[in-house]
Amino acid sequence: MRFAHSITAFVLLAVTAALPAAADPVKLRMGNEYPATSITAEGDSFFADRVKELTGGDVTIETAFDAKLGKSADLFAAVGKGEVDLADPFAGALDKADPLFLLSSLPFVAVSPTQSRALLEAARPEYERALAAHNQKLLYVTPWPPSGIWAKKPVDNVDAMKGLRIRTYDKTGEDVFARLAAVPASISFGDAVAKLQSGEMDAALTSGDGGAGRKLWDVLPHFTELNYAAPLSFATIGSAAWEKLNEAQRKAILDAAAATEQRQWQVVQDRVAKNYEAMRGHGMTITAGLSESFIGALRAAAKPAVAAWVEKTGERGARILADYESRR
Repeated sequence: MRFAHSITAFVLLAVTAALPAAADPVKLRMGNEYPATSITAEGDSFFADRVKELTGGDVTIETAFDAKLGKSADLFAAVGKGEVDLADPFAGALDKADPLFLLSSLPFVAVSPTQSRALLEAARPEYERALAAHNQKLLYVTPWPPSGIWAKKPVDNVDAMKGLRIRTYDKTGEDVFARLAAVPASISFGDAVAKLQSGEMDAALTSGDGGAGRKLWDVLPHFTELNYAAPLSFATIGSAAWEKLNEAQRKAILDAAAATEQRQWQVVQDRVAKNYEAMRGHGMTITAGLSESFIGALRAAAKPAVAAWVEKTGERGARILADYESRR
């Protein structure tokens, strides 16, 4: 009898040893400088929930918003170094890493979600190569609603631009508004809010989404619809975090990312209307239908900035823009 029990125990031990070891639970941190109500943060929350569902809780992602883990450029660097696992930085803040990342915020190149998506399709392989060079893998992209100007008064003519202390979100915007005699400064959105609240700055170039998330209507009651650009944010995972995952977990991450990107392109379609409803509900005035002369002045100021970007990016930039034009 004892012999039979020993044989049974041996067989059970052998079978158990042959089974694949259960994966250790993986906990990852993901940073975003924008508030939880922003379109990018909502996408990150959706992604985290989807990952947890697809992995049965084996992979959990702790999301941190409002720049708790850093601003976009800092987050990008931290993910590349393995200090933060994932991040969803605004692309326009990453120009020091590679000028390619200024593409989606080039003025008057892609000014609607539809155009922004066509530009992404033309540039995605180059984006992926640029991110890989910084030890990161692209997971999903979030389109922002078109950018306009939040200000203390409508900014609807060239004269209103003169001396306007305006926050822009990248170096390109700084160059464009300087040509219109404004006083621009390219700073992160988190840093801009305090300057706007204190009166140190008069206006901010951002979407209705970005401004609403920070309740800019408390200090800037006017929004001028410029349709300046419809820029992107990139959700990435660092190489160090990716290496922690087994094949099944990686597949779940990629499946969740695909579902998130699909959601983001759907959500952005009616985001402008929802933002405008919220803005008007807080007493804001929205100025649209700008004069041809003002739009012409804006576009004239933008042309040298776009040309400078093409010069910086060389063959890559020229090829992407040509591909984009063929898709429109």
